[in-house]
Amino acid sequence: MSNSLILSIDTPTTPPAWALLERELIRAQTKACERIFDRYFDDLGYLKCLPRWGGNDGSDDAIENLAGWPVLHALGAPDSILEMYKLGWEGHILQYTEAKTVEVELARDGMLYKEFPVSLDWFHHGESLSVFNLQGLSDPHDHAFMTRVRRYAGFYMDEDPQAKNYDPEHKIIRSLFNGSRGPLLRKATALDWAGDPFEAEGRFDAAHGERNFDEMLAHFEEYTDVVGDHPINLAATTLALNAYMATGDSKYKDWLLEYIDAWAQRAAQNNGILPSNIGLNGEIGGETDGKWYGGCYGWGFTVTVPQTGELSDRNALYRGIAGFGNALLMTGDRSYVDIWRKMLDAVNANAKTVDGKTLYPQMYGDDGWYGYAETPYNQGAPDVYYWSMDKADRKFLPPSEWLDFLDGERPNFPVATMEQEFESIRDKMQGVDEDTNSRDTRLSDNTLKFNTANTSCLTQLMLGALTPRYGEPLHARLRYFDPENRRAGIPDDVAALVEGMTDTTTTLSLVNVNPVEGRRLIVQAGAYSEHQVTEAEFNGDVVTPDRPFFTVSLAPGSGGRLVIKHQRYANQPTLSHPWDRI
Repeated sequence: MSNSLILSIDTPTTPPAWALLERELIRAQTKACERIFDRYFDDLGYLKCLPRWGGNDGSDDAIENLAGWPVLHALGAPDSILEMYKLGWEGHILQYTEAKTVEVELARDGMLYKEFPVSLDWFHHGESLSVFNLQGLSDPHDHAFMTRVRRYAGFYMDEDPQAKNYDPEHKIIRSLFNGSRGPLLRKATALDWAGDPFEAEGRFDAAHGERNFDEMLAHFEEYTDVVGDHPINLAATTLALNAYMATGDSKYKDWLLEYIDAWAQRAAQNNGILPSNIGLNGEIGGETDGKWYGGCYGWGFTVTVPQTGELSDRNALYRGIAGFGNALLMTGDRSYVDIWRKMLDAVNANAKTVDGKTLYPQMYGDDGWYGYAETPYNQGAPDVYYWSMDKADRKFLPPSEWLDFLDGERPNFPVATMEQEFESIRDKMQGVDEDTNSRDTRLSDNTLKFNTANTSCLTQLMLGALTPRYGEPLHARLRYFDPENRRAGIPDDVAALVEGMTDTTTTLSLVNVNPVEGRRLIVQAGAYSEHQVTEAEFNGDVVTPDRPFFTVSLAPGSGGRLVIKHQRYANQPTLSHPWDRI
């Protein structure tokens, strides 16, 4: 046993198929991303599209074209990925600050203000910030990033007099519509959501299926009840988490926990279920005639699809689960997981049996529970299980080949899922080749389908991680750093596969596919050093780091399986890289 931080692996190995595919997949995704950026972004980083305001094809979709790129770089892709992302981020800020509406009053002076959307919902804020919120994985000391994380968090902490989003007395974000110009404290109109009228039919391909602008307006006709707080606003806490991890300033942690704890209390008062409207007076259902299930994107939010006349259930509470994961990262207190767990139990307790089948509700309205389906209400169930690693929390989970693999089943899963990714890249590149749109006939969401940085496969296999969505941080069991090049990501020629996870252990296979040169890498427990490594073992050689990371030395052409023991959520999260903390 050694108290050093270095574990040496010198067992010769022929590179397994998964290792070769992993290295090639990182390369292929990088090449595809470079081609996409060159085709659809100009030299200023502007997306080559008609910039519009609204919930269909706004600034959030423009930057969402680069979703997954910061994570791809943090996995080990070349610096070109980070450079393109940063150019695209700066470009979209300029492009949509310059872009103004005529009829929509919210954005007449610019769709972005202070480099942030002026006022929209966290369904869409979360999509745009799914890119920015992950920049700190690779580039935590960038001056612009540091400035923005403080400014963005300040919009929700009552620090900006033009952005009175937060009411510290009632501990609410005052509207579903919020941003750098503050909350919308009236009913929203279809125009607020859809943006200015424009020549849609015949010129553009509306990705949401509407055939003309009238149908775009009709899409949002019922999206009116936005005043008051909604669980979807919990996603705003990621801004405070980012600011805390970047600066260490406790005010961000204090605000985050204040707001999350207020929502925990509301769930407790509502039979364990997060209500979907909190009034400006702090009362449950205060802006929806006392109905806890009211409001846009709420438990009772069922709307008419304009093209078909059919009804569509659009309960979007699940996008607020980020808040409870953020509180867990901040505190290590797993009672925050229990809040969502109790809600899953409470909703599914209303199941009924019809013709011998058990049906579970997904919605709640004036007549009680409705929207029954054979699948349990499972929004957020994967997060709950991942955070707890309690097998009892798998009862509502949908089938998962990844979890089967971690259980020792489906041994071919890594190879099979990566092969699917190569097929996806080929299909998307064919779509790029066949795309005949021009800049003036392209909407910001038309190109989302071509994004090849689908990191779900690699985050699962390499990091043992959940795929970040809707502005969430990265919840990962492990991360890697290249000490020679002083950058985030696994070094060239090294492949990693998380083969098993329990609450206290992670099983990791590492391979150096280079038979000529050795490699070193730093293995960190947690995306943000939130876990503490107590022991790492390979072939009887044991190191006891008692810190969040350790170094592995891989001889040329070597590989092996490590068993890492750890305490999860034992440390305060930080964006600092390991060499900044030695």
